[in-house]
Amino acid sequence: MPGFRIVADLPANESAFLRDADGVAARIPDGALLGLPPDYSMPAMAVVHALIRRKAKDLRLLGVPVLGLSADLLIGAGCVAEVESSAVSLGEAGLAPRFTAAVEGRLLKIKDATCPAIHTALQATEKGVPFMPLRGVLGSDLVGLRTDWQVIDNPLKKNDPILIVPALQPDVALFHARWADEAGNVWIGRRKELATIAHASRACYVTCEELRPGDMLEDELLAPGVLASVYVSGVAQAKRGAWPLSVAGEYGIDDAHLSLYAKAAKTKEGFQRYLDEYVWNRTPEKNSSPAASRA
Repeated sequence: MPGFRIVADLPANESAFLRDADGVAARIPDGALLGLPPDYSMPAMAVVHALIRRKAKDLRLLGVPVLGLSADLLIGAGCVAEVESSAVSLGEAGLAPRFTAAVEGRLLKIKDATCPAIHTALQATEKGVPFMPLRGVLGSDLVGLRTDWQVIDNPLKKNDPILIVPALQPDVALFHARWADEAGNVWIGRRKELATIAHASRACYVTCEELRPGDMLEDELLAPGVLASVYVSGVAQAKRGAWPLSVAGEYGIDDAHLSLYAKAAKTKEGFQRYLDEYVWNRTPEKNSSPAASRA
């Protein structure tokens, strides 16, 4: 990466430029609370594969606000101890088979949540407050199941109960992006949930399709979609690093591959064969299938 510094340690306000997805995976410790985006918001699939190859253990996954293929792979590979999310599925490809098997086998700790509750809890951390109020979940069975959520009296209005949820601070935010620049900024476009995860997390690692020269914050057109480097701990280039999911303007979802995965992962043996072919014995050709992708 000419012009980009590859370093191990930098001040907190600078981003490290890592060599590849394996370099990112090496920085995610076992047992970490890992904030992940939904399948439509560019999960860092190359790093997910790298975490499986390094045999990560006891990860706690936070879906912001839902989880999909990335979580199912990590769960099936035995990397996950706990999941907090509003849902886990493969979307049009159906249920997440390894998540389903793990839940049925009581192999995971599950913390049921809702989309607004997860966003609210992360926003509390963004704002530096211990909790945030939320109204829409009142009346749900979740209020009784989540002992860390509390219903209190609105201090500003009589006879007005309100739910408060504690602030959530992931150890690591992880996602993919189209661009990063030599200043360490990352372009996320309109995927503002990625900014929320990054703002609330102790560390944030991003893979990108392309490393751009200069500073995108100085570009009037790009700046509104930029996550500033102060929130980015490290960046690594990983071409087609979200595949078989999509990156807007670059490549679409590989529906054929998702269907292949959903069918294979219905059994433990089929899932293992999938890992052997696409994760352990990977090749550039197996990490890319443009003909099957839809924009």
